[in-house]
Amino acid sequence: MAARLSENRLVSLPLSRIRVIMKSSPEVSSINQDALFLTAKATKILASKYLKMLEKEKRDGEVGEGEEEDKEEEDEDEAVGDSVGS
Repeated sequence: MAARLSENRLVSLPLSRIRVIMKSSPEVSSINQDALFLTAKATKILASKYLKMLEKEKRDGEVGEGEEEDKEEEDEDEAVGDSVGS
């Protein structure tokens, strides 16, 4: 049980919301705690890699004006998400 609590603290995404999203699929009847954790972790990794890709494109001058504004909003969302999840 203690290991599971420490695993949950590693993920800064709200697990309850991820569970609701997963349960919204009619094909899902129950969600294993491990599957929930892995989905949250994979989502966090995907978002992190996406932000790194955007940062690299911005440094290389490949990002347009509209995309820069979207990235700024994502940065704000990520900062708020990290402080809420901690």
